[in-house]
Amino acid sequence: MIKAEELNFEKLGGLIPAVVVDFQTSQVLMVGFMNNEAFAKTIETQRVTFFSRTKNALWTKGETSGNFLNLVDIKKDCDNDSLLIFAKPVGPTCHTGDYSCFGVEKSNINFLNRLSALIKERKKKLPENSYTTKLFKEGANRIIQKVGEEAIETVIAAKNRDKNEIVNETADLIYHLLVMLAEQNIELEDVVNKLVERHSGK
Repeated sequence: MIKAEELNFEKLGGLIPAVVVDFQTSQVLMVGFMNNEAFAKTIETQRVTFFSRTKNALWTKGETSGNFLNLVDIKKDCDNDSLLIFAKPVGPTCHTGDYSCFGVEKSNINFLNRLSALIKERKKKLPENSYTTKLFKEGANRIIQKVGEEAIETVIAAKNRDKNEIVNETADLIYHLLVMLAEQNIELEDVVNKLVERHSGK
């Protein structure tokens, strides 16, 4: 986690802009300003706190509504004068009741990147009582076999036109595909880049 002394609060007269994104979806939730005290309180309480220019006081998001932004991580930009805050929102972020102050709707598609990263971490650390660890210990052939089994079960669900089972089996298939990619040391981004390449006609 970055420290206050690394940041340039003087550029904007003691304030620094802070862009808050959902740590799971990477979607922008809101933008606010922090002073040194707000930054310190955010770190201390693990709840995103701003400096309200209107009230001329600190303001913890959710202190009235209960819709807190629980801190996950903070990144600074290359000039040390802006912040990107990764948070876990509790309820809607906007006072209007919307997920985001920018009117965007929540989408979990970027969760695949987090899941892929978690699987790679499991491969490296092999924690006990983890199904993913069990797969890696059983080896490549078992992982490949599971991909095949889940693919067949997905096809059967599709043939039966069972929407709930299609969703369940597709989720299983995608998870095991991500495990297979990790075992083969292939990044999910490599697959996405190939799709982008095909779409662009290159």
